[in-house]
Amino acid sequence: MYLKNILLVVLAISFAVPTQAQNKITLKDIWASGKFSPNYVYGLRSMQDGAHYTKTESGDDDATDIVKYAYATGDKVGVVVAGKDVTHNGEVLEWSDYTFTDDEQKVILTCDEERIYRHSTKANHYVFDIKSKKTTAVSADGKQRYATLSPDNKHLAFVRGNNLYIKNFSSGKETAITTDGEHNKIINGATDWVYEEEFAFDRAYQWSADGNKIAFYRFDESKVKDFTMMRFGELYPEEVTFKYPKAGEDNALIDIYIYDIPSSKKVKADVGTETDMYIPRIKWTENPNQLCIFKMNRHQNNLDLLLCDGNTGSTKLIMNEKSETFIEIDDDLTFLDDGKRFIWTSMRDGYNHIYLFDMQGKLLNQITKGEWDVANYYGYNNKTQTFFYQSAEKSPLERHVYSINLEGKKKNLTKQDGSNSAAFSSTMDYFLHTNTASAVAHTYAMRDGGGKEKYVLEDNEELNEALKEYDVKPVEFVSFKTSDNVELNAWMIKPPNFDANKKYPVLMYVYGGPGSQTVQNSWGGANFMWYNMLAQNGYIVVSVDNRGTGSRGEAFRNCTYKNLGHLETLDQIEAAKFLSKMPYVDADRIGIWGWSYGGYMTALCLSKGDGIFKAGISIAPVTNWRYYDTIYTERYLRTPQENASGYDDNSPINFVKDLQGSLFLVHGTADDNVHYQNSMEYVNELVKHNIDFDMFMYPNKNHSIYGGATRYHLYNKMTNFILEKL
Repeated sequence: MYLKNILLVVLAISFAVPTQAQNKITLKDIWASGKFSPNYVYGLRSMQDGAHYTKTESGDDDATDIVKYAYATGDKVGVVVAGKDVTHNGEVLEWSDYTFTDDEQKVILTCDEERIYRHSTKANHYVFDIKSKKTTAVSADGKQRYATLSPDNKHLAFVRGNNLYIKNFSSGKETAITTDGEHNKIINGATDWVYEEEFAFDRAYQWSADGNKIAFYRFDESKVKDFTMMRFGELYPEEVTFKYPKAGEDNALIDIYIYDIPSSKKVKADVGTETDMYIPRIKWTENPNQLCIFKMNRHQNNLDLLLCDGNTGSTKLIMNEKSETFIEIDDDLTFLDDGKRFIWTSMRDGYNHIYLFDMQGKLLNQITKGEWDVANYYGYNNKTQTFFYQSAEKSPLERHVYSINLEGKKKNLTKQDGSNSAAFSSTMDYFLHTNTASAVAHTYAMRDGGGKEKYVLEDNEELNEALKEYDVKPVEFVSFKTSDNVELNAWMIKPPNFDANKKYPVLMYVYGGPGSQTVQNSWGGANFMWYNMLAQNGYIVVSVDNRGTGSRGEAFRNCTYKNLGHLETLDQIEAAKFLSKMPYVDADRIGIWGWSYGGYMTALCLSKGDGIFKAGISIAPVTNWRYYDTIYTERYLRTPQENASGYDDNSPINFVKDLQGSLFLVHGTADDNVHYQNSMEYVNELVKHNIDFDMFMYPNKNHSIYGGATRYHLYNKMTNFILEKL
């Protein structure tokens, strides 16, 4: 198909005499030595007063201290917890995380942490009393999950063995709120695999504001089918079996209970008779007897907000949100201190914006408006009646932080080009401002609520200067129109000694999944340096945001609904054909690579691209949508029983016979997310059709394929494949 370039920047290529890169980027620099790794500022925790924050530092005897700083000046105020004082059974504890209690008189410390899935962990937890310097173990009966103190500091809750417990902090008495927890059957107070992965939370209980009640999830996984992975390393490999609901199959049954601590009684929340549904969030209002429950249908296009009476379990509907396609879940719901209003974000006008409602669900005000999306809602300052958010209103390629009041008066708090984000103090009076751009590593500055810079914590000047020595330049942002007259955004990296009279091979990077975005003016990390390394070796690297990606409103994002992969693949193929017509592109040497959804897109493009792609690297791909989980897949496709063609017409496994070009397939054998099964079944089809391919598997590695020298090894193999095949 013919594509017309609509930006002069594509044709107006600089023909200045190029300079040879002073230094060559190597894989060792990127993945082993850490030469191009920025310094990060992380772990700043706002204190309740909003005027101070804490962070961890190495103290005496290499123990970890919790140190207090002033937001206004950045000055160190003092040591809140000296690591050498945190002892148990005569030994100084080594801990990896901490959480203050609401009164900031105690700290919950996390030790010996073990990862379970993407978010979930289990660990030994201890409570350290700052005044008395006494350390108390949460439990002696095995590792716990999600230990938290109640707001009144009287009780501590945690999950162990799929049951929810509370511990009276004065008496030390431990009480089992539930007793029916059982592995791969019943879970109390924690999520199942699919909720953790797709609704992005793992602690499935919440304290009421007064600490007298605790609301929790109960998952009944009895009817969910098992999935088994092998872990290698011992004489007999270990089988790891967990519940994984694949598209169209049974989900866990969900109930919400509220336990009253003074009476030791619990009630079940009335969420209706429908069981084939989701409860993606619960949240207490400012009223300690009132719980808000999100109830969503299985199609994920109808969401009810229910107010539940904490004493009786009875519920009433306060708001309903509907969509012709799907609704994404976030954590933006905020109940204001006056107990009369709440804040909500929604795409009800076609773009994601902030809304203010009363407690009866009546719309009071649409706070933000315009043909742009709010990317993150940060919070509300009650004192100044000001909202804070991050948006793409300047451009889909940029992110900026704004304030806006109830009258609609708005201010851009971050004037710097690129990607800007904020981490606010508890009172919204200060925020840590992070700024990056495509070839500029992170700058961290502290600002007040009005955007005035107070001081810089880190500017990564050394790294940014080093990038110049390696002739690393910002990407070129371009756009083009498809044959369907849809404008797509892209970036391009050219060789440092680019000559428009030569022909260059092209590697395209794709992710392309719903709401995602690869084309943004932000630091691209290790992959960005790898692309520059490839450019130094004579390759042009390009990434295109296809239809279905984010920051361009609901219509653009949701146009792939019920036909996932179709429009996305057409766009990537058209982009490749557009590139092939550029005078400096070798049309016979265009490749594509991607990971996860990008791996899926790569495999599909090789089959549907009619030979436009010479080679592709597909990492951890979904090869058959029927193999993936219920929540994600059905959100965009509905069930396979309802939409068989939506599943099968764009699953790479069904088009293997049409595959053209060299394929490199990579997967981790312990991928609990996109199962290794996807690649194994895909290999069967490749063999069936006598198609040659390269493959590498990483034993015991999950979806991210990392740890030790793994990434170095992987990118070495990828680089060699590109140099050989492209």
